[in-house]
Amino acid sequence: MTDDADAWNRLAALLPAAEAQEFRDCWSIGEQEAGLGLLVSGLLTHQMAISETVRAQIFVLTEAWGEREALAPRILQCRADGAAPDVKLIEDDGGTVSGATVQAERSLADLVLVPWIICMRCGQVLMRAHDREDWGGLSYRARHYVITSPGRATALQLFSADAVNDAFAALRHG
Repeated sequence: MTDDADAWNRLAALLPAAEAQEFRDCWSIGEQEAGLGLLVSGLLTHQMAISETVRAQIFVLTEAWGEREALAPRILQCRADGAAPDVKLIEDDGGTVSGATVQAERSLADLVLVPWIICMRCGQVLMRAHDREDWGGLSYRARHYVITSPGRATALQLFSADAVNDAFAALRHG
């Protein structure tokens, strides 16, 4: 939980003082979902430029708190700072992978892996692993997070559904 709080405080520093305090207060009172909405609104309102790494961190937090789908369009509207990124979002690149085609210690055959964030240094990819629902779409929440080799053919690390922050940290520092 300390890592989440540290990330929250780093993100608060992007906002003007009053909005930063309101954002921090959301953490203190357990209203993370509302806080993430405030963060994104503040970034857009003040046209704050953010790095791709910060954008990815915001996506990871919204995933952890169940707000990714609701906030994704607005996060993508945030102005980029133009710096060379160490990680980059690759959402919706059309490169979903059947878990059956990925070599892993544990079978991922019943899952669909959705590319999400790529490490620009090593090419490894953080993917969300979803169930295919009866109606054909993907489950709302990921069942696992998987770091794959650059070619997306081998699962290097597998994380549980509640370990998205750990998966992102492993991608960035692995």
